[in-house]
Amino acid sequence: MKNVRAAGYEFLIEKYQLRVIPHWHASSVSFAGTSKTTVVKDGLKRTTFPSVRWPGETIGDHLEFALKYDGINLGILSALFSVVSAYEIALWIESKPTGKYTRKIWFLYEFLTGQTVPMNDVTQGNYIILLEPEKYYTANPGVRVKRQRVMNNLLGNRAFCPVIRRTAKLISMEEINIYQQCDELIKSYPPELIRRALRYLYSKETKSSFEIEHLKPSASRTERFIASLEMATKRDFCNKGDLIGLQNRIVDERFRDSDYRKNQNYIGEMISFRDQRIHFVCPKPEDVESLMEGLINIHSNMLGNAASLPPVIHAAIIAFGFVYMHPFEDGNGRIHRFLVHNILFLKNAVPEGLMFPISAAMLKKPELYDYALEAFSRPLLSLLKYDLDELGQMTVKGDTGNFYRNIDMTVQAEILFEFIKLTVDHELVVELDFLVDYDRARKAIQEVIDMPGQKLDLIIKFCLNNNGKLSAGKQKSHFFFLKKDEIKAIEEIVQKELSSKRSLIE
Repeated sequence: MKNVRAAGYEFLIEKYQLRVIPHWHASSVSFAGTSKTTVVKDGLKRTTFPSVRWPGETIGDHLEFALKYDGINLGILSALFSVVSAYEIALWIESKPTGKYTRKIWFLYEFLTGQTVPMNDVTQGNYIILLEPEKYYTANPGVRVKRQRVMNNLLGNRAFCPVIRRTAKLISMEEINIYQQCDELIKSYPPELIRRALRYLYSKETKSSFEIEHLKPSASRTERFIASLEMATKRDFCNKGDLIGLQNRIVDERFRDSDYRKNQNYIGEMISFRDQRIHFVCPKPEDVESLMEGLINIHSNMLGNAASLPPVIHAAIIAFGFVYMHPFEDGNGRIHRFLVHNILFLKNAVPEGLMFPISAAMLKKPELYDYALEAFSRPLLSLLKYDLDELGQMTVKGDTGNFYRNIDMTVQAEILFEFIKLTVDHELVVELDFLVDYDRARKAIQEVIDMPGQKLDLIIKFCLNNNGKLSAGKQKSHFFFLKKDEIKAIEEIVQKELSSKRSLIE
């Protein structure tokens, strides 16, 4: 016997050669030591238990061990249950049919596979809670399942069921009252300035959202996206009809969809004349309808039955779930970021009359945003088999739908919290302070020369774009009427009031 053997999920993955996204926690048992040790490296926590914890050799033994010490991983369980028969599960359940972990595994087998384990219903005993609320974000109060006498408090359904763990980081961030911080912030500025800032913030959010994807939209597309963002505060967009309508408004009219996509799409980049580097393979088109139906249903449930769920957790599940499903040919990334705004407003996390430019925060920390996306997409890529033809058309092999149905979104929730905190603590303050300084600079320039407002804004813009100086070319073409001492005075005002802060808002 080896001195150290895999246990729990690691044992099952090795035994059944499961192709799964790695779990955040890996267990093993040492037959040489007597103490428990834990090592954390690159986000993976590895725990080695003493020999007295060895669970045994059966699938049931290691399933129970996994739920006790590794936690819930629906992706691994789904992969395992696809190769283990209901009869085999029933044989283990018969050994302890009323056990806490037995009933959980029994329920999860039927929930994930849709198959019935050949066992009679449990008829006595208390109901047990499936997910520990102190360890996971859960539906509240959940649904009673009489068959196993289990309280199902999973956030999702068979079509789409993400899991988010209540990490120390997320628990600490829960204490941040986004609404209160935003409300206090806007009350510290004149109402007129907030009204003026709103249009600018909508424009900035639109520009940033397109820029994340290295796109430069036309003026008409920009206006359509701004109009869509304004509507995000007014109604729920997370339904099929509104999502299609939103996609139609924000993409080039030639790429509007009338339904979810029917083609296999992916995200990649050209690295040579003939080769592409693939970053993300989207679900097969035949899986998109059920995945999206599951996502929309979970959203509806979280708005109602799980109303106590923190708004950012809700937004993370729907926004990242949407972008991983990639249901349209174009516009998925922008809709994904739009949904963050929409859900935060629906959950009353943002005061009415305020837009905060979260995409600007993402644009400032692209490596963090990429990490959130790649926490799922990168390990997924190593599990998929696909071909690309000479026209760039992709064919994905095998059944891949379950990879997208059961995602651990803990990392995505943590990072979305970080972006929202950065937006409230920094981006909004900087933007509003800049407007205050801009008004002061404008007033000071008017004391040097009383010129039309449009020209005032133009000369400030020219100076800001040229390190606080008005170039000779712009002076000759637009401000030939100014005297040298007037130009010098205007430049000094711009440099004093605005130049040092311009870099903060870009």
